[in-house]
Amino acid sequence: MRTILAVARKELRQIRRDRRTLMILAFLPAFFLLLYGYALNFDIRNIALAVHDRDGSAESRELISAFVNSGYFDMQASITSMRDAERLLDRNDARAVLVIPEGFSRTVTTGGTAEVQVIINGDNANTATTVIGYASSILRTAGAQYAPGGAVLSPINVEPRIWYNPELRSTLFLVPGLIAYVTMLMAVTSTALSIVREKETGTIEQVRMAPVGTFPFIAGKALPHFIIALGSGVAVFGASMLLFDLPMRGNWLTLAIALSLYLVGALATGLLVSTISDTQQVAFQIALLVSLLPTLMLSGFIFPIASMPAALQVITHAVPARYFLEALRGIVLKGTAASHLVPEFGALAIYASAALALASIRLARERG
Repeated sequence: MRTILAVARKELRQIRRDRRTLMILAFLPAFFLLLYGYALNFDIRNIALAVHDRDGSAESRELISAFVNSGYFDMQASITSMRDAERLLDRNDARAVLVIPEGFSRTVTTGGTAEVQVIINGDNANTATTVIGYASSILRTAGAQYAPGGAVLSPINVEPRIWYNPELRSTLFLVPGLIAYVTMLMAVTSTALSIVREKETGTIEQVRMAPVGTFPFIAGKALPHFIIALGSGVAVFGASMLLFDLPMRGNWLTLAIALSLYLVGALATGLLVSTISDTQQVAFQIALLVSLLPTLMLSGFIFPIASMPAALQVITHAVPARYFLEALRGIVLKGTAASHLVPEFGALAIYASAALALASIRLARERG
């Protein structure tokens, strides 16, 4: 027993001296609990809704109010043409479009059946299925007030149309997310381990003495990994198209731009991790923490961002996978043009620049 206690005291002193391990043991479980508790939410709320009201009657406005007051839909725009609907869905400014036909008021008040169309963005099959259920329930409830006494059928009939993924195949939703996840994980860990490996072997001292600037050193370190990751990313896309029937409705050049910006940010993140790590084990753990969790939990890959608490929604703006996923699904599923993806490209470029700048500053301090 004395031997056990002696070893335990020694281990306790080592843990107390190793602040990183102490922080992981003490605070990481609580952090995961809070993150999972708030982010793991399959309820769909705040669905962005656009309305094309061709009737303009009191009854049509009442129907629109039923959607807005349901607590599931947020009114984003009132449109006048289907071209506007296509533009909003392409840019993800709307997840659903409610189309009320001409003569809606006259039809429902005279005992007829009005066909109300609901167009849904199907790039997320799970969300689209839920939105169909919400819309059908609201239209059924709204039509009950116009139904004759004892009538079973509602005078409002919903006509759902799913764009971009008519069959609601979950593969078309999951595969782009998996591509973003695997690419981020591979890029961050590879660069994070490269510099730390030189620290452990001692070759980093030769680099510090060499007449090589900080930025050329970082660029030279990242370039081979960028080429390998870019080739791997293209191969993954090809395999996804071959094995999972992933469509490619956009431009390959636009896809290459999105993938390149995303990779530069991921590689810069790995370089930043390497500047705060002394061993490959610590670098690998931190790389997993900063790449795996945000990409899975806070990018919209699995859980809808609109359903997260406001504080987490703010944090998601710092997750590059969020913008890459929006661009990727737009390119492969919708054929979105590069001009419509300027916000996503800009966000990825800002993240990559910030990560590269921080990595350069920290590495310059180490070399100094």
